Amino acid sequence: MNTIKIHLIRHGATDANYRGEYIGCRTDLPLAPEGLNELRLLKDDIEYPEIERLYSSPMLRAKQTGAVLYPEKQIIPVEELKEYDFGSFEGKTAAELESDPDFLPWTSGKLTAPPGGEENSDFIKRVCIGFNRIAVDMVNGGYKSAAVIMHGGAIMMLLAAAGLPRRSPVEWTSENGRGYSLLVTPSLYFKSGAFEVYGII
Repeated sequence: MNTIKIHLIRHGATDANYRGEYIGCRTDLPLAPEGLNELRLLKDDIEYPEIERLYSSPMLRAKQTGAVLYPEKQIIPVEELKEYDFGSFEGKTAAELESDPDFLPWTSGKLTAPPGGEENSDFIKRVCIGFNRIAVDMVNGGYKSAAVIMHGGAIMMLLAAAGLPRRSPVEWTSENGRGYSLLVTPSLYFKSGAFEVYGII
């Protein structure tokens, strides 16, 4: 049975990551100098998987990460893999949002979208559509391995929606420059929408 290996890798750190701010698709930040350095050290320290294709969120921090980890590969942007739209929470820390009456309901799941932001269900659907585009492209091209540079929230939601074993989003967190390896069996994936998570990067 033919299988495809797809490695999801979270982008390197931005200044906003270090400050603990909610940064989604509205703010196209570059990697922080420290984040770039950490990414280069990580590349020297761990063995990133060899790949045939390199896909990425179209956002700058993701594309920069792809260029560092796989400088010889052409980056294929996938629009649907942008990070979540945090609406009015964008650019703020949890401490700054403590007094916002919508923040606690959102973090507890009672509110399904930040004010002016993206519905959780729409985010999950969007990210799954983007991943499906990658799977179709790989099958049509006969490719067997790829890396996908993504955002932390997008990785969490994709794996919670389609990854096996089944886990909640918070159980699929990843550090900057790290991620998960997937085994996709096309005949099963296109029928059930599920894939196996078999390793941690």
